[in-house]
Amino acid sequence: KVPVVLVADIDRGGVIASLVGTWELMTDDERACVRGYVINTFRGDVTLFDDAIRIIKDRTGMRCFGVVPHFAPARLLPAEDAVALDAGAGQQQTAPDRIRIAVPRLPRIANFDDLDPLNAEDGVEVVIVEAGAVIPVDTDVILIPGSKATLSDLAALRAEGWDIDILAHHRRGGVVVGLCGGYQMLGQTVADPDGVEGAAAAVPGLGLLEVDTVIGAAKTLRPAAGRDTVFDQAITGYEMHMGETTGAGLVRPWLVLADGTDGAVSACGRVMGAYVHGLFAADDFRAAFLGAVRAGDYAAASHAARVEETLDALAKHLETHLDMDGLDAAFA
Repeated sequence: KVPVVLVADIDRGGVIASLVGTWELMTDDERACVRGYVINTFRGDVTLFDDAIRIIKDRTGMRCFGVVPHFAPARLLPAEDAVALDAGAGQQQTAPDRIRIAVPRLPRIANFDDLDPLNAEDGVEVVIVEAGAVIPVDTDVILIPGSKATLSDLAALRAEGWDIDILAHHRRGGVVVGLCGGYQMLGQTVADPDGVEGAAAAVPGLGLLEVDTVIGAAKTLRPAAGRDTVFDQAITGYEMHMGETTGAGLVRPWLVLADGTDGAVSACGRVMGAYVHGLFAADDFRAAFLGAVRAGDYAAASHAARVEETLDALAKHLETHLDMDGLDAAFA
């Protein structure tokens, strides 16, 4: 006499008939074990199913423990059985060497032409992550762009929960790049003691690079040329920023310029940032960077880690949309 909860996949169609028909075909002993049902993979406004819940209640007496909205990241989980093979038949498959670069749309984003050379590359998908959306779990590179107001955009990034997404991406083995203001955000602290951008403040950064930035009134504007330290490829571009960055992380610079060094690379080699804009316009550097991502040289997110992250997100999704107290009581 094991308690049973039926789970009906509305995405397959005929869910009301499926539940009512199953109830009608069960014996009295089998019905006695049933505690209720769950509707799975609902697309759209779940309140549209309210009338159906009443119909099922009238026909069977069964209790609904929740209507679970469609959870898109579930596609990243291993298929449970051969049915998944049929579901995928005829669908276009993503190229195995495709690179996805996610860029959070900061409210005061600047110099977004840094993305143009990446957008133009075959096999590269640049995803602009809008407010209210999460950074896709299957992202290879997160690029934090320049900002006209670093402290304000860092606060906006945190308000969107993107800081959590970025840190999770890094834990999974993903690559994180910061340009100018994005580079400042990757550090341990960002301070504006003189209130150049607004009210004077000092806040923690994302903590992925061992650097600290102090925003100042002096603005740096100059051309830049040199080589990157990872692939030893030539780059050109320009600096346009306010602030001075210091810290132990500068012993591993990302760029060596004619008049010094710029930026930092993390000890793990998967986080890098610099003030120079336009470096991805350098063809050989861009090819080397993308080639390393494609080949897995940056230790891009492992399959096992990605599955674990998706399962955690699915658990939170279910907790949000199911009557967990009711389910606990049903199986007590």
